[in-house]
Amino acid sequence: MSANSAGSAAASADAPAPAAEPIATDLVTERLLLRQWSVAEVAAVVESVRRAHWAEDFPAEGDSVIAGYLTTHPDGLGRYGQRQIIERETGQVVGAIGLFWPPADGHVEFGYGVVASRRGRGYASEAARAIVGFALTAPEVHTVHANVELANPASVRVLEKAGLQRLHQDETTARFGTTAAESVGPKGSTESTDQQ
Repeated sequence: MSANSAGSAAASADAPAPAAEPIATDLVTERLLLRQWSVAEVAAVVESVRRAHWAEDFPAEGDSVIAGYLTTHPDGLGRYGQRQIIERETGQVVGAIGLFWPPADGHVEFGYGVVASRRGRGYASEAARAIVGFALTAPEVHTVHANVELANPASVRVLEKAGLQRLHQDETTARFGTTAAESVGPKGSTESTDQQ
């Protein structure tokens, strides 16, 4: 992320936007923007400083965990790292999704979470399709996967709806994934090409 885009994100962090406009590094879906976390957004979550453009229940516990992770793993702020899920219609941050970069032997894991007020709308599956399709564009990635606790059937459904296949399961967890050859594709997701 350039210093200019980080400054722009910080400047706009205090004012709510009626709708979110894509920037060059966003992944864009029909209803969402997947935007790289800025240093300012990470700091706000870690320091519990509320931002006007966050959904009322953001950050959830998982978002705080990711912000903490990013303070010790700054490579997670890069192009193939962690992203905030932004509702395009309202401009509000409603969750997080991201890749745990770098890949190991061509495999990369992703994780996600959507705040309770926005669950049941298909946002997690929509964001998962986009991040999986994007990850598979990286030359060093041939398999993308996510691990899920079987005690969380809603999360299992997210991955099934996103088009991932169950690869492995034990008593408590399942691994879902896809390969470049069987890719679910970005399905309407693109990286923004706006040059602002």
